[in-house]
Amino acid sequence: MKDDRVNEPCFTISIVSKMVEMHPQTIRHYERMGLLEPQRSDGNIRLFSKRDVERLRRIQNFTRDMGVNLAGVEVILKLLEQIDDMRATMESEIHEMKARMERDFWAMKKNLEE
Repeated sequence: MKDDRVNEPCFTISIVSKMVEMHPQTIRHYERMGLLEPQRSDGNIRLFSKRDVERLRRIQNFTRDMGVNLAGVEVILKLLEQIDDMRATMESEIHEMKARMERDFWAMKKNLEE
């Protein structure tokens, strides 16, 4: 089971900026591009979750360390999201298949015993 606390908004942009060593304006630019979507407080203050911070670190890794431009980062992040979605779907289907196989096994065993 995934930890929901990673999605809990708890950091302001100034804190996140220090955490990832990135200028706040760069973070705002990434938000305008749609690379991340921090939640907003009632006062419209950006609030970042641990997952948002990790996403910024990933973006930073792609751009600084790997030399990927922002258009490439956008494509990579979308592909990674699709992979995660497919993985979750496959895990769910495997779980359902195992449950079905177990039910069938016990039904066959019961029939053989009768």
